[in-house]
Amino acid sequence: MERWPLWVLIFALIVDLAVRITAIIVIPRNRRPTSAMAWLLAVFFIPYVGVLLFLLIGNPRLPRARRRKQEQINQYIAETSDQLHFGTLRPNAPAWLRSVVAMNQHLGALPISGDNGAHLISDYQESLDAMAEAIRAAKEYVHVEFYILQSDDSTDNFFRAMEETAARGVPVRVLLDHWANRWKPRYRATVKRLDAMGADWHLLLPMQPLKGRMQRPDLRNHRKLLVVDGVVGYLGSQNVTDSTYNLPKNIKRGLHWVDLMVRVDGPIVLSLNAIFLSDWYSETDEILSEIDITHPEMGTGDLDCQIVPSGPGYEVENNLRLFLALLYGAQQKIMIVSPYFVPDEALLLAVSSACDRGVQVELFVSEEGDQAVVYHAQRSYYEALLRAGVRIWMYRRPFILHTKSLTIDDEVAVIGSSNMDMRSFGLNLEVSMLVRGEEFVAEVRAVEDQYRALSRELTLEEWMQQPLRSTVLDNLARLTSALQ
Repeated sequence: MERWPLWVLIFALIVDLAVRITAIIVIPRNRRPTSAMAWLLAVFFIPYVGVLLFLLIGNPRLPRARRRKQEQINQYIAETSDQLHFGTLRPNAPAWLRSVVAMNQHLGALPISGDNGAHLISDYQESLDAMAEAIRAAKEYVHVEFYILQSDDSTDNFFRAMEETAARGVPVRVLLDHWANRWKPRYRATVKRLDAMGADWHLLLPMQPLKGRMQRPDLRNHRKLLVVDGVVGYLGSQNVTDSTYNLPKNIKRGLHWVDLMVRVDGPIVLSLNAIFLSDWYSETDEILSEIDITHPEMGTGDLDCQIVPSGPGYEVENNLRLFLALLYGAQQKIMIVSPYFVPDEALLLAVSSACDRGVQVELFVSEEGDQAVVYHAQRSYYEALLRAGVRIWMYRRPFILHTKSLTIDDEVAVIGSSNMDMRSFGLNLEVSMLVRGEEFVAEVRAVEDQYRALSRELTLEEWMQQPLRSTVLDNLARLTSALQ
């Protein structure tokens, strides 16, 4: 067997050493320690693959041009935020909550507003049909923005509502995530239907290198929202698609998604509309100056609401900071519903500290997983959570509990698109809504009770019987979850 020349071996050794030293210098900069360590392990143990992956997906930020747009949007909202302080806020807010609200406005530019109505819709088809009826009532415009948007039997009423509204001459603007839809069933039929109805539609975060539109391929716009005339809005966890997502593997396994949407009216709709307008500008360079976000209609309730946008366009993880602040403010009860609960050290500490303070903490997750890596990464935290005193409820298969909510004591709730995992904190554009009001929290509590009745409780004794192979898979997935 012919040996490599000595100079080739020396050169390879020098390159290998240079790559490792460079990785130590470059990778940890402005990155979470866990993420930095995961990337360094990848580079050191699988150097060629690790370097290639880092070059491909190692930058968790949007391209510089898009970040500049986000800065312009934030500045505009900040300059007009005095006009967005609508409604009368409820009296006697806890001091810790006032500071959370101030932090949210500092990070995401949007203030809190009062005199809002908000009501939950927990039935999957009912929420699709309710949004369809709201669209049919449109007089000025319809703004649709969903991570996944598919024309199918379940969403036909939604699409017919857009068609009827567009036929009346009402502008229908639609945003849908490129990567989440491009390779899904019914994509071509969906965009063909949007074209036929005359909707003004665009792809969110498109991966189109030939058109000069390129960013880290797994940065996604995960938001789900609908705004009609600036008067009525919807947001939450549900996509516009069948509860099986029309995927053969889901249909074969009998999987159906369980979601939660909230209908809002009042001044908060203008803040929600500001999110759509900012995403529209980011994708089209078009400023919809004719859309008024400074003259609200008062809502049907007196809830205090604040929209909190987050994602790689911001300097920090706005949603994570919101969750942390609320967890530390809780005095009696914390209820977390998250299909993908993969906490970083700060979030895990906040949850365990709440247990140490005597706060009742319950976590609702799915018994069945639809994404193997995230599912196993989540499982790797069960022992620590159970030992800390968290009660874990596993929503029974074949349903995937996809709701994302957080309730604190009996006064504060958060509903939106954000999971509690590394992806939602650092890689996805998300939108969450903070709500203060006992009556709204009572609605969320009622849904939590439904989930609890359809779940089984995981105990520490049961968990400790897990086979070794499951533990190994869980721990490996936990390492990869930090690759940001």
